[in-house]
Amino acid sequence: MYNIRNAGPSDLAAVTALEAACFPPEEAAGRDAFAYRLSAFPERFFVAEDGDRIIGLVNGCASSLPRIEDRLFEPQGHEPAGKNQMVFGLAVDPAYRRQGIGAALLGRLIGFARSQGMERVILTCKAEKRAYYAKFGFRDQGVSNSTHGGAVWYDMVLEMMEN
Repeated sequence: MYNIRNAGPSDLAAVTALEAACFPPEEAAGRDAFAYRLSAFPERFFVAEDGDRIIGLVNGCASSLPRIEDRLFEPQGHEPAGKNQMVFGLAVDPAYRRQGIGAALLGRLIGFARSQGMERVILTCKAEKRAYYAKFGFRDQGVSNSTHGGAVWYDMVLEMMEN
């Protein structure tokens, strides 16, 4: 069984390693990015753990932007007063996939966003993941302007007022 909790500074090495295991190097957030996220918005950074092993993560800043832009991945992208919850990454250890951990993590972040009065939850994903996020109520907004990691991304938006 796993537990979901807020991430903290002591999780830096584990979340960096998990991200590297789940994303291509050009797309994965590095140690510096995670150090910033853990200090700037720990309340918006959740991990799933099995015992003392981190097996999943989800995180993202608050912003007033209507879509994810590449500049949000840089330090200082977090706007505490922003009304949109951005999702930078959802990752589950390959050995733990297809057990509902990703859904539970995303649900926790959506629930947090709702409790904070956020207007929408926004993410980008690759074409093959659009149906997965649609199950949570996200609507496909088409090809994103983001070119993070040299990939083609799709903007997905969950309007909180509708759910």
